[in-house]
Amino acid sequence: MSGGTSSAPGAQDAGSPPAASRPPGDPAGLGIDPDQLPDGLVVADEQGRVICFNTAAERITAVRAEDALGQPLEKALPLEDLEGRRWWQLTDPYGGLAIRAGQPERNLLLPGGREVLVCARYVRARPTGPVRRLVVTLRDTEARRRTERSHAELIATVAHELRSPLTSVKGFTATLLAKWERFTDDQKRLMLETVDADADRVTRLIAELLDISRIDSGRLEVRRQPVDIGAAVGRHIQAYVAAGQPADRFLLRVQQPLPDLWADPDKIDQVLSNLLENAVRHGEGTVTIDVTATASPREGEDTGTSVTVSDEGPGIPEESMNRVFTRFWRGSKRGGTGLGLYIVKGIVEAHGGTITVGRAPGAGAEFRFTLPVSAPAYLA
Repeated sequence: MSGGTSSAPGAQDAGSPPAASRPPGDPAGLGIDPDQLPDGLVVADEQGRVICFNTAAERITAVRAEDALGQPLEKALPLEDLEGRRWWQLTDPYGGLAIRAGQPERNLLLPGGREVLVCARYVRARPTGPVRRLVVTLRDTEARRRTERSHAELIATVAHELRSPLTSVKGFTATLLAKWERFTDDQKRLMLETVDADADRVTRLIAELLDISRIDSGRLEVRRQPVDIGAAVGRHIQAYVAAGQPADRFLLRVQQPLPDLWADPDKIDQVLSNLLENAVRHGEGTVTIDVTATASPREGEDTGTSVTVSDEGPGIPEESMNRVFTRFWRGSKRGGTGLGLYIVKGIVEAHGGTITVGRAPGAGAEFRFTLPVSAPAYLA
């Protein structure tokens, strides 16, 4: 890299816009104020001296722009690769192969060992000509690290949740196979019922993982059909009563008339199941479900359907409400994977709806989701 002085004031580089056409605060002739960019931007001139060092670059590198401007790039931005080699000496952008257009994004180290994502572009006045500008973008690795931590936590959670039921299934089946004749029919039935329940638990967890994958990738499919939301809630209540919950634990109020709702019935059942299970398991007193007509959350539609599930328990602490729909959120007494409400939010939003959490009139938790009616065009 050359360490010569910068170009004379007023000199015009090939390929740069005339100075009169540059916006204020655009010393590199990029056509935009570099301080408006979300990524760190460092630009060196044809002699390798820094002529642009934007605000994001200051934040990422902890180097002040006034200390970097006019300095050789290797001094202003002393990067090393993960093996400790000096990056600018290794890549030699000014003296290397003239056919190179830049460097792809990669992890490099700032002084002190802090990782940063770096990408470089070599700007030439003509193909294979000398480098007239070296444009470097910098990104903090924290967002990527958060994603990696989230994935690692998901793997750890899934491994933990799978291990328990699979250990049970393996233990009971091995015992039955080895000592079948020693057990009575009632003992065999109990073991097989346990195996069946644990197999269902594994199936549910795998279904949750598939849902998360589809939500994160934007591939969650919604197969819309006419849905009687009041009847759907009623079926869930009947299932709880059949399982031993007192009938007066639930209060269902359906406002009539309701607009015709077109939604995916299986996924709406999944939403209702999660919200009612939360209210029954973690709430107290009466679980109230209100189904009402409301304004549509989707622009261009007049009406929608709203379902509110509330209980009379201790509720959710105010400081936790903004984390309820994130992965792995659990209240102080919550069990399970902590993925249910994350999936609920994904399903509701895939329908074009919204979901909120708040405090119920009885001081418990209140979840409210609203869906657009989404009637097919031929019914409009």
